[in-house]
Amino acid sequence: MVAALAVAGCGSATRTESPPGQAQQKQQKLVVWDWKSGEPVAAAYIEQAKADFAKRHPGVTVEFVAQPFDQYYTLLGTAIQAGKGPDVMLFNGGGQIRDRADALLSLDQYLAQDKSRLAGWDAFSKDGKVYAAPVTLQGHPIYYNKALYEQAGLDPAAPPKTWSEFVSGCAAIKKATGAACFALGNKEGFGIQFFLSGLGSGVLTPQEYDDWIAGKRDWTSPGVKRIFELWKDAGDKGLNNDGANSTAMFTDVFRVFETGKAAHIIGLMSDIGHWNDFKEFLPPDKIGVMQAPVVTDGATPSLPYDGGIGYAVAKWTKAPDLAADLVRSLTSTGALTAFYGKAGAIVSDTTIDVSQAGPAVATIASGIKSGKPALHVALSSKTLDLMGRLSQQLLSGSTTVDKALEQLAASDRKG
Repeated sequence: MVAALAVAGCGSATRTESPPGQAQQKQQKLVVWDWKSGEPVAAAYIEQAKADFAKRHPGVTVEFVAQPFDQYYTLLGTAIQAGKGPDVMLFNGGGQIRDRADALLSLDQYLAQDKSRLAGWDAFSKDGKVYAAPVTLQGHPIYYNKALYEQAGLDPAAPPKTWSEFVSGCAAIKKATGAACFALGNKEGFGIQFFLSGLGSGVLTPQEYDDWIAGKRDWTSPGVKRIFELWKDAGDKGLNNDGANSTAMFTDVFRVFETGKAAHIIGLMSDIGHWNDFKEFLPPDKIGVMQAPVVTDGATPSLPYDGGIGYAVAKWTKAPDLAADLVRSLTSTGALTAFYGKAGAIVSDTTIDVSQAGPAVATIASGIKSGKPALHVALSSKTLDLMGRLSQQLLSGSTTVDKALEQLAASDRKG
């Protein structure tokens, strides 16, 4: 019912004629689809963005339609096929927006003045054109529980630098506390995305990493194969929490980490499954952030991040100037300051200081300047879906790394 109401309620800016003898008045409405506006932590952000837009366009009504995330891209696909729907829509960076760029308006001419203020544009770009403005920066830091390190006699100020040190430390934590090494939720197949991006810079050389992002991916290379071997080994050797394939990513798995049942989690920077969520159970000074442990010689660990979520404009909108200006309000400094303040989001606006929120945030903020794009964001949504299914099979033992990589290479070639 939610979906049916939302589709029926879509609409672009409309014009109505006044009765004869009266001055014509234009009544306009913009409809926005997203999955954020219905969340309490985003309320202040949305209200600030609406207020910013209303100052410039007092006669325009803005309606936000919050869709369920698990159905969002299916509903959006239906709207795109019909060639009608919302004027403005929210996207994850990477394959989800690039696969749908043909249905979107290039925003370069509208957002030129915001280019230097905001970071994360590449995740919303295709063939040199920008299709959405970044709201958040999304990355995949490795968080660790300093209290568990202390209980195991490890130095929480000096997390392991190599994979062998990491595994050895996990064994000590398991023996002393019973906690698993990794909190992993792969019920939806998302866990492999976090694993690939979170640990990849410790496995691939800088050149291999850059080639992957540039689309020159060799799925048969020793480095790529090693990442997927680590994924399988972590499951086979009991490094993950029990039932990883039946543990949901965006609900259950973060609680596993927060409550001390696992020492590490490859989480998010913003604005769920991150430092601000964890502090409900873990004091800020007990939440650590570490770089990917080095697995192969020549690897240079870095913080993997891209533009996280961003708003785009549909090609079918009848008011492209208005819709693009609404996107500017949704990425205004005032709105993004509210998003950071209430949700703890690490936002795209580089003029907002986020470093005072605690040691974990300070570590993340310090890594942004030298960080590289996340490996999984370079893949198409079809390849990501396939990778999710194969990752589940690797954990269950129903396929091999070689067979999985062969299928992924074929999918990646098709784009």
